[in-house]
Amino acid sequence: MSLTPLRVVYEDNHLLIVNKPAGLPTMGVAPDRPSLLEVAREYLREKYRKPGNVYLGAVSRLDAPVSGLVVFARTSKAAARLSAQFRDREVDKIYLAIVSGRLPPSQAILENWVDKDERHRRMHIREQGGGSAQVARLSYRRLDLVEGRSLVEVRLETGRKHQIRLQLAHAGYPIVGDRKYGSREPFPVGIALHSWTLAVEHPTLRTLVELTVEPPAAWKNQGFDHRLNFS
Repeated sequence: MSLTPLRVVYEDNHLLIVNKPAGLPTMGVAPDRPSLLEVAREYLREKYRKPGNVYLGAVSRLDAPVSGLVVFARTSKAAARLSAQFRDREVDKIYLAIVSGRLPPSQAILENWVDKDERHRRMHIREQGGGSAQVARLSYRRLDLVEGRSLVEVRLETGRKHQIRLQLAHAGYPIVGDRKYGSREPFPVGIALHSWTLAVEHPTLRTLVELTVEPPAAWKNQGFDHRLNFS
């Protein structure tokens, strides 16, 4: 199995933070398929000449078609502390998205009740409190508008599956390339959603780790080159 080269953004004895390419699952795939977790483990095996299994805990995830920052823990203590930060919404995460439509320029909040559709591997908007539905909440700010598409900055206040994709599509602004949630526009690789910035407390040093990764080359020539730098 051929593994994708790992793009490391931050690394020490406790943390490994990487820039995931669009199209690569974070984890949870069949053994014959590559995943970001296995690519990262192989990177550590080779760099530190570690035989056998390498401990690595995924404390954040991105959907396969999404690019950007993903956090791994290199020790069980770090994994527990980082997972608590993500669970308690103490990690500041900002995403970039390109959506179809002229999103209003002012900052706004989207709040919906969402539920899983396991059969079709997607999420749905539900009535408040219905069944196993959970509240999903995010805020967004339009950064630019070009030819009927909006460049959007998104901050998550909850961490539901497919939350950004579902809520923006439900509001009438599907993410470009995201056919699962109604987009009719193509995107070169994956979808136009990118985990852009991250601020997390280091699990042992207690210092703030703040990182930014610019969108990948697939975002070039989408009309927003003047607002973005490209990796």
